[in-house]
Amino acid sequence: MWIALLPLMAAAAFWAPEWKADTEKAKIGFSVKGLLGTVHGHFTGLKATIRWDEHDLAGSSVNASVDASTVSTGIGLRNRHVREEEQFLNASKYPTITFSSKKIVKTAGGFTAEGELKLKEVTKAVLIPFTFQPGDDHSGVFKGSFNIKREDYNIGKPGGSIGDEIKIDLEVPVTK
Repeated sequence: MWIALLPLMAAAAFWAPEWKADTEKAKIGFSVKGLLGTVHGHFTGLKATIRWDEHDLAGSSVNASVDASTVSTGIGLRNRHVREEEQFLNASKYPTITFSSKKIVKTAGGFTAEGELKLKEVTKAVLIPFTFQPGDDHSGVFKGSFNIKREDYNIGKPGGSIGDEIKIDLEVPVTK
């Protein structure tokens, strides 16, 4: 009988435990310089599969997505432009923004998730430096920040009045 369980036990040994993101408390923010100052906004609708064990980084991974139509900048007219216009997100045509890690490594300041960000059907390699602050044995918070070049993802017009880089800040509470 135990021989039949060996493949399952071996598979479990190669995967870090799964953590559940608290999507209600997760913060996915962004900022970009604009003509009249810095524009701040956020997304909701996070969906994530997070496998995490800081002692088993090879078995750790992150696959996450957000609904592009949930973008909010605090100004209704700007939200509509960002959601609907092709030069921005065009959420009806490109409804989901995704990240898939390929590797997670230890760094002096925490960790880095190396992976691919897909936005408007453009997929680019990104590095997301992050920290993990454990709570009790069954909770914790991931925090990270990274920049993307907006023109790499066809955001805004080339040149234009929008800054070249978009800063993305993440704070994701999790439980086992």
